Amino acid sequence: MVRVVLALASCVLLSCRFRQTEAPQEEFSLGEAMKKQRGFSLIELLIVVAIILIIAAIAIPNLLRSRIAANESSAVASLRTITTAETTYSSSWGAGYAAILDNLGGPPPCLIATMATACIIDQSLSVAPYAKSGYVFAAIANTPVGGVNNGFEANATPSVVDVTGKRAFCSDQTGVLRSNTTGVAIGTAAGTCGTVANLIVGN
Repeated sequence: MVRVVLALASCVLLSCRFRQTEAPQEEFSLGEAMKKQRGFSLIELLIVVAIILIIAAIAIPNLLRSRIAANESSAVASLRTITTAETTYSSSWGAGYAAILDNLGGPPPCLIATMATACIIDQSLSVAPYAKSGYVFAAIANTPVGGVNNGFEANATPSVVDVTGKRAFCSDQTGVLRSNTTGVAIGTAAGTCGTVANLIVGN
């Protein structure tokens, strides 16, 4: 459709140029030729403007959909990173899963890993505002037994629903990623992610 519209615009402009540069029937000087040349008419300009508006009406929604799809793919990848980091943290410090998302990373430069700042994930995910590619992230540990956190809930929520993303995502200690179709934050209470029906393919 866009190609058809562009072709139509080209035809309009080319026809205008042809009329402007068409060879005269009689001989005249260069000055006379310049006087006889004319620009685009109002009708021709309005046609071109209308074609540009049609192209914009077609292209902008497609661009928005592509941006949303890219943001959602990035959110899924980041949530997988957090899920893997939780497993690494659990096996490294003997306290179970990280109490909060901050514990998985640390402010730059994160050089010395500690229980409070494990330097496992990038600071864009582990330092406030915990935002990346149009999504905001959260991760909270749960089910503590004897000082060991036996579970966690991680969320990825669109910063602006239907603009930066259409779906919200979650994961937990099972490693399974899930999503909803409303974009509303799923929540980090224990067992919340397990109630979400939509599984992310590839887990």
